This record gives sequence, structure tokens and C-alpha cells, in this order.
Amino acid sequence: MNFIETSIPGIWIIEPKVFNDSRGYFFEAFKKTEFEQHVGKVDFIQDNESQSSMGVLRGLHYQLNPYSQAKLVRVIQGAVLDVAVDLRKGSPTFGKHVAVELTADNKRQLFIPQGFAHGFHVLCDNTVFTYKVDNPYTPSHERSVHFDAFGIDWKIISSDSLIMSDKDKEAPMLENADYNFEYK
Repeated sequence: MNFIETSIPGIWIIEPKVFNDSRGYFFEAFKKTEFEQHVGKVDFIQDNESQSSMGVLRGLHYQLNPYSQAKLVRVIQGAVLDVAVDLRKGSPTFGKHVAVELTADNKRQLFIPQGFAHGFHVLCDNTVFTYKVDNPYTPSHERSVHFDAFGIDWKIISSDSLIMSDKDKEAPMLENADYNFEYK
């Protein structure tokens, strides 16, 4: 695997070595020893999967400490623009984001550490998105910040084509958001 650290330290793009032949392809999606050598120790406890239509925007979501979640995300079918935003108070990259196109074809993964908001915009129909997390979903600690709070180019063709939950549409802007992450 090829591990590429992004412009925000701690966020990694992971490119697998894909072996193609007449039967199809094979790759290692996760290898604990290699992951820990490059990224560090993360105890993933759960895998999640969602399916979405083109134009769906999910996020920006996070959970407050002590249930903040690190995520390792990838697309099995289709394509998304995946985004992580630094919400760690005192961080030199606070409020900055990383945006990466993850597709079934490029097989890239994105690692997002704790202390970041996360979201994605679906770029084609029938997209299947999967991710590992290191803390359970805890509704009492779930929060969101408005997707438009950071000047992110979400690759939205038209606002008429955008599909969002009411919760995401009504998420607060950063100045009114509730977050408790500290930069270390």
C-alpha cells in the first residue's frame, strides 16, 4: 500500500496495490501492521456501509469526546468527494479541510483521525460507501456543522440536484457549532 499524508498532518490517503488479471482484481483493503507503521495504532471496532444516489450530501458529522471517531473510508461502487475538516481547537489547520475523490475505480481510502468533521458528496448513482470506526455510534454525542461553513468546493452541479437530510440542512455554522476537540 502507498500511504500519502495530506496537507493536514494525520489525514492519510491510502492507495492499495491492485493486482488485475483476466479473472478481475485483488487487493488488500486493510493490513493492520502496515497501517500502524504509517498512521499509528487505531483500534477499529465496527464497519459501516451506506448506499446513496447521485447528488446526496451527507455531513459534516462528528461525535464529541469521549466518543469522537477516527474513520477509514472508501467507496466500493460509484464515486464521492470525501471531505474532512479540522475542528481541533488550537490546531494550526483549524477550520481547514482536505477533499479527496474516492471511487470504485481508484480504490483510494481516506483515514480521518478523531477531532475532525466528516462528510461526502455522491458523484454518481448507486454509490456504496464503507468505513471503519474506532468508537461506537453514540446519538447523545452526535453533532454536525453546516456543509457550507468552510468554503469547500463540493462539486455540486446545481443546488436543485442536492439531496440532504433536514438535520444536515439545519446544521449550525462553525461559530454556533458544539465541539470539544483540543489539538495536542
